[in-house]
Amino acid sequence: MKKILITGGVGFIGYHLATGLLQNNHNQVTLIDNLQRGTLDDGMQVLVANERVTFIQADVTDPAFYASLATDFDHVYHLAAVNGTKNFYEMPAEVLRINTLSLILMLEWIKSLPKKPKLCFTSSNEAYAGALESFQQLPIPTPEAVPLVISDTYNPRWSYAGSKLIGELFVIHYAKAYDFPAVIVRPHNFYGPRAGFGHVIPGLCEKIIKRTDPFPLPGTEETRTFCYITDAVKAIRLLMEASATDNQPIETVHIGATDEITMRELAEKMFAVTGWRPRQLDAQPSPAGSVKRRLADIAKIKKLVDWEPETSLAYGLKKTFEWYKKALRN
Repeated sequence: MKKILITGGVGFIGYHLATGLLQNNHNQVTLIDNLQRGTLDDGMQVLVANERVTFIQADVTDPAFYASLATDFDHVYHLAAVNGTKNFYEMPAEVLRINTLSLILMLEWIKSLPKKPKLCFTSSNEAYAGALESFQQLPIPTPEAVPLVISDTYNPRWSYAGSKLIGELFVIHYAKAYDFPAVIVRPHNFYGPRAGFGHVIPGLCEKIIKRTDPFPLPGTEETRTFCYITDAVKAIRLLMEASATDNQPIETVHIGATDEITMRELAEKMFAVTGWRPRQLDAQPSPAGSVKRRLADIAKIKKLVDWEPETSLAYGLKKTFEWYKKALRN
């Protein structure tokens, strides 16, 4: 039996990751979440009812919590973080505090254990995104070994990126100093059911369901790739289960799709999938600090675990819209 801990277990990635891990009958999963942003909705109720799942409502920024935590986990997925672009602008101090403090306490706890688990830390493409704005150059597709850049420390947009940049440094050097295996993953726009409402695709779903017309669309010519959540969590699991990631130096790995698309093209795909389109598209400027282009180089993960995304964007958008349509009408 493999004992697995997931912080932020009620969140978007946490829920889908736990669901995937439970497909292996030898996995036992403990989920930790403070429920400040996530909820024990119908999907989570089914998940936590599984006899191989333990749910703990707790604050991972509270040092006292760790004294009560079991000490025999094999794998730890540290997903707990404040995410969502709206939060970056509205509560940057909390984004920095929660994301950094929770990681430091997690690393200090692992450091203290006689049996040290393998750690997965979810970073972000935000950690290097400022390089394009700052220097007008960034390899596209972008490999892992690029400078991590905060282009403007006064812009609250970069609070999340800053927490992930320093987080990568913490994980790399704690793992080296205290001799435990770890993997850093940089998600590139994961999407799917239960992704909340602070991201672009859920926002498009909501506006389509409400028949918003004129239809506001910021950053129409900015590009992204979108990786469906079941593909994404499979990649994370494969990286953690691979013996190739057991050794020092630890691996930093991009996870993302390869079909780069503008926001205008994304909106058009959503209109096609849903069978509705507005009479007028209201093109708007991007928020200050928004990144113009993102495309991950995924050659490294292909080499390490032979992974690449399988879900087409059209299929993923259809499944995502179906979930949001039901959720918003309940």
